[in-house]
Amino acid sequence: MLNRNASHKQIPWNCHRHVLGRPCAASFSCKYAEHKITVNILSGAVEGKFPKRALRHVLEWYTMHKDELTENWDRCQKNEPLEPIEPLE
Repeated sequence: MLNRNASHKQIPWNCHRHVLGRPCAASFSCKYAEHKITVNILSGAVEGKFPKRALRHVLEWYTMHKDELTENWDRCQKNEPLEPIEPLE
């Protein structure tokens, strides 16, 4: 996660299987100053706005860790413990 206002070492996971009766998409969120994006783990689609350089870093991190993200999403759906993923520095 890229967050210049905090020293987070983990990605926040939303493991709710359903919101308003619909299944949730496999995704993670990132914050940078007043900007926030959500990245779909399966497709890489981005919702929200981010500065170009910060977005490039997040997408590079996503590409490097897509398999780990997908595995953790599967664990989340089974209510299993998540494995740590190297944070974005």
